[in-house]
Amino acid sequence: MKELILLKCGELALKGLNRHTFEDALIKNCRRRLENLGKFRIYKAQSTIYVEPQADDIDLDEAVDRLQKVFGVAALTRAGIVPKDFPQIRAFAVEYLRRELSRAKTFKVEAKRSDKAFPMKSPEICMETGAALLEAYPHLKVDVHHPDVTVYVEIREVAAYVHVDQLPGAGGLPVGTSGSAALLISGGIDSPVAGYMMAKRGLRLIAVHFVSPPYTSEHALEKVKTLCRKLTPWCGRISLFVVPFTEMQEAIRDCCPEEYFTIIMRRCMMKIAERIALENGCEALITGESVAQVASQTVQAIACTDIACQMPVLRPAIGMDKDEIVRIAYKIDTFDTSILPYEDCCTVFTPKHPKTKPRLEQVLQAEEHLELDTLLQKCIDGTESEMIG
Repeated sequence: MKELILLKCGELALKGLNRHTFEDALIKNCRRRLENLGKFRIYKAQSTIYVEPQADDIDLDEAVDRLQKVFGVAALTRAGIVPKDFPQIRAFAVEYLRRELSRAKTFKVEAKRSDKAFPMKSPEICMETGAALLEAYPHLKVDVHHPDVTVYVEIREVAAYVHVDQLPGAGGLPVGTSGSAALLISGGIDSPVAGYMMAKRGLRLIAVHFVSPPYTSEHALEKVKTLCRKLTPWCGRISLFVVPFTEMQEAIRDCCPEEYFTIIMRRCMMKIAERIALENGCEALITGESVAQVASQTVQAIACTDIACQMPVLRPAIGMDKDEIVRIAYKIDTFDTSILPYEDCCTVFTPKHPKTKPRLEQVLQAEEHLELDTLLQKCIDGTESEMIG
């Protein structure tokens, strides 16, 4: 019994004349996710991408699980391959769907006849296949409105395909089709979610993390590396840039008014992340900020932060509350790692009474006491990178 996986592309169908560019990127990403699982033939035809294993011992369940996390896939299903001969199709459906139909109480059949040369029309295929299934599984009843199982028979160019209900895919656009962006990843709940959300819109990610030893530990850095690894099934490989930030934070502590510590620190992070992003071909920065969640995320503070760099700053979680962010963190399996009790540099030298409505002229005046260019360059020079995934 031969099987393959059928992928439906969803949003890609709306891309018009450059649709093939998105489909080719999706196929490339699928190949990359499956490369250590075995050899697959992956090709497109009739608005569907076919993922066909080239060996009998390939774990298709694992392949389906991986492909469900590939952005650009709207839905997918395992399907049995059968010659375009209706007696064979009917007999195949009875055996191939035994597990699903044995558990169900109701079903219906839907047919799609892309090959118009096939002698039977779709209603006839549905009726005859349904009759065969009722005969084989007498406990079943037909329910065309709310069936437990929907059986699909697709007559396509090369063969016929039989399967049951489709599984949801990750949706969105293939990673890499919208460019690249640098994710400022702190180790908290929000920033991995922000990275996931922008990768879903087709952005390839690099990650920038700031460390402040001895105030932050190796455990905190390992936590961030783990978060990046948990993002890779969705986002692909991620280059992680680790920026030494201790000297910068100590200078801010020693030279700037306490109430401005957080906003000046954030501005310095944005300047450094922008330089790293530009050096690595990125067109935007990504942060996990949500309006008014903390003192540095008021509208006034965000405005002061944005003006520190010229690159667009994307904040996909900006209008979300914590419960919404946490739900996504559970979905992508980052939540339990994010709440591990290792401090990141954002909590170092936190002021008792941070300025929640800073004015830019006041922030710039507070920064005048810093040798900013020298400090920024030291951070850049000390940055180390590692490929995750």
